[in-house]
Amino acid sequence: MGKSLGRTRHWVSSPAYRAVVDALVKARHEAGLSQQVVADRLRKPASYVAKIELGERRLDVVEFVALARAIGADESRLFASVLESFPTELEV
Repeated sequence: MGKSLGRTRHWVSSPAYRAVVDALVKARHEAGLSQQVVADRLRKPASYVAKIELGERRLDVVEFVALARAIGADESRLFASVLESFPTELEV
């Protein structure tokens, strides 16, 4: 199917999902990198990173690792910090 016009995607407003994205954004800022630099390292357009950070594009675990590495962050530590912020029960 196509895009869901006029409907908010559930995962966009999920606090757990937002924590994942926020951790990546924070790591990128701490590394002093722009979205363009990270995108270049991934051989993607800057809009790829922007859409992930804005919640317009869903991020999977492989992409999380690739982004963490492009930022220069330790993906295990970054993911562990995200997990610490998750509630005991997650809504999917």
